[in-house]
Amino acid sequence: MPAARPKKESGSSTPPSDKEHFAENSKSKRKRQSQSCDACRARKVRCARENPDDQKQPCKHCVTLGIPCTYEYQPKKRGPPNLYLRRLQEAAAAAASAQPDASNEADISASPVSTIGSPTQGSVVSPTLGPKSPSQYMDVPSLPSIPSIPSIPIPPSRYPIAADSYHPHYSSGASSLPSPPFTDSSSSHGLISQSPKADDTLSYTPGSESFNTYPLYNWSYKQHLPQPSPIPPLSYYYRPHRLEDIAPRDTISLIIALFFDFVYPLTPCVHKPSFMADLHARREERDPLFFALVMSTVASTLVQVPRSYLPMERPVVRKLAQTCHEASRHISVASYDPPTSMHVVIRYFDCVYHFCEGHDATQHAAFGEAAHIAVTLRLHEEGSYEGLDPIECEVRRRIFWLLFGADKSMSILLGRPICLRDEDCSVHFPKELDDEYITPSAYLPQPHGKTAVVSGLNYISRIFALLGEILVRIRVDKRSPPQGQFATARLEEVQSLHQRIMGALSLAPEPLRLKPAHPFSHGHLPPEFGGAGFRKATFDEVKDFFDNPNASRANALNPFLVMQANLYVTQQLVRFVIEQYRDELILSLQGNLDEQRVAEEREAVASDLLNILHSIPIQSIATNGPSLVHKVRFVASTLLETVRRAEIAPERARVAHNFLWDFLSILSEIERNYLLDDDRDGTSSGDGMAMMG
Repeated sequence: MPAARPKKESGSSTPPSDKEHFAENSKSKRKRQSQSCDACRARKVRCARENPDDQKQPCKHCVTLGIPCTYEYQPKKRGPPNLYLRRLQEAAAAAASAQPDASNEADISASPVSTIGSPTQGSVVSPTLGPKSPSQYMDVPSLPSIPSIPSIPIPPSRYPIAADSYHPHYSSGASSLPSPPFTDSSSSHGLISQSPKADDTLSYTPGSESFNTYPLYNWSYKQHLPQPSPIPPLSYYYRPHRLEDIAPRDTISLIIALFFDFVYPLTPCVHKPSFMADLHARREERDPLFFALVMSTVASTLVQVPRSYLPMERPVVRKLAQTCHEASRHISVASYDPPTSMHVVIRYFDCVYHFCEGHDATQHAAFGEAAHIAVTLRLHEEGSYEGLDPIECEVRRRIFWLLFGADKSMSILLGRPICLRDEDCSVHFPKELDDEYITPSAYLPQPHGKTAVVSGLNYISRIFALLGEILVRIRVDKRSPPQGQFATARLEEVQSLHQRIMGALSLAPEPLRLKPAHPFSHGHLPPEFGGAGFRKATFDEVKDFFDNPNASRANALNPFLVMQANLYVTQQLVRFVIEQYRDELILSLQGNLDEQRVAEEREAVASDLLNILHSIPIQSIATNGPSLVHKVRFVASTLLETVRRAEIAPERARVAHNFLWDFLSILSEIERNYLLDDDRDGTSSGDGMAMMG
């Protein structure tokens, strides 16, 4: 047993030596550690000096390291009191003043600062805070019990913080968040069901417990407990799904068939044989990314085909397209690493979907994703294709050139910067082979005399490459206008580009060559190019095409007629841009323009564009959708302004432009029929002018 402590008496019987011994011990215990040198303080090690009180003597660590031993550190002054603690104290004082009859003990136990007391008092647990309060985790000195603190209002801060607006009865809305879009449904037509895998059947239902206090109150005892999250992780969506959870499989198959009949000729960015084989083998139930590809294909098809092709009401079609897009989006964003060509195709289809739905900003965001994933995969460099199988090579080439053309269209029609510049690209055009002649191991020869559908993509890509060249020159010269011989050299380049665009389709295969229905020389337009009779007959044909399920689809099903409209209208658009800039260069060099020549050239553009539109069946034009309408509208509106400004414009030029404007009203009616939103479906008076901006 330890010896009992001797009693204290007024007359001490302890020998002097013992008193000195106790005094020395007490002194040594109270003796503080001398200040460490700067190096030892920084390294957080004990300073080793033979004489701790002699700061002139270097410590052993500094001698060993060969560094100066200094004592320059000055302790910092104590900071301001803790504002959070002061607010809690004032809240306690307010509660105490509200109940003056309550005992002092009750006030302290109900206060948020009840755990702060003298060291000799027992710890009182607040029922609001649980076992511990946030103040126990703060580095604050022990305070005596505070019986009452007068309530003094704190002036508001210039920079509000959460504590300034704290309310004890704050109710969080976290428990009312919507559930994830893909959950089990008892209906056979519900959304995507959960995977049977054990690791995929997690429930992400928000917790029922209400967080009705300041968040820090709950932190101390909830931080180590797993809490249900109202927002599931991305991996929750990236799992296999079934097509039947979105729509009946027969409906999906019908939409895919419509894609290959009407949309594929303009966007051949999937390999049909392998795509259909994977679809029949239900690859989507094993590969989530393939499910996303199917969903994006369906969504983009629904907004690009006339509604008469589908046995559904317009709101049902729009809702199905939205559901398919969202299903694809949820899955694809969780699988960017590693990126694949399938990601690029999915994002391109998403871009088309948003374009047709009128979601401008979202469309550009989807295009930006597609373009940057393509660059990440180095689709713009021919060297990146080495070692890939033929199917993968052709899919990558096709989707890159589709993005290349879309980039140039947005650049000219919307005034956007160019993302994919021609000088940065070394990739070849796709091989002119139909999909059935491209296998995983080899390229098979295309039958003699059979034109490949992808040839249309190759020729339109050449036209867009010329558009890219002129746009680059225009924007470089806008920043630094050429002068003197540099302007002359630029004019020669632009003249060369004009010759190249005019001959861009001279070597096109026979199915892609335009066959004018009304050959004429400029200035002698046939009377049937305009007039009320022509408008009424064409409007009736358009209405029959979009609304009558039994209408003939022969012209719309001819991929080469559909591609002709896109090719020749785009050629006239690029020609018009080149001629406009050429005239600007001539004006800067010579100081004036030959107005007669300019008027004749504008008339030629209008006449040629009219000839193209009249030479292609209206069904084939309608199958191109809103993108073609935007190109014609760009040329027609600019031409009309040119004629209005020209004082000496001949009458025949005015007639040509009026005819072109008249035809544009028909194209606007086509554009209106692609809208799936009834709120944006304006009434048509038969001339479509209500749709013109």
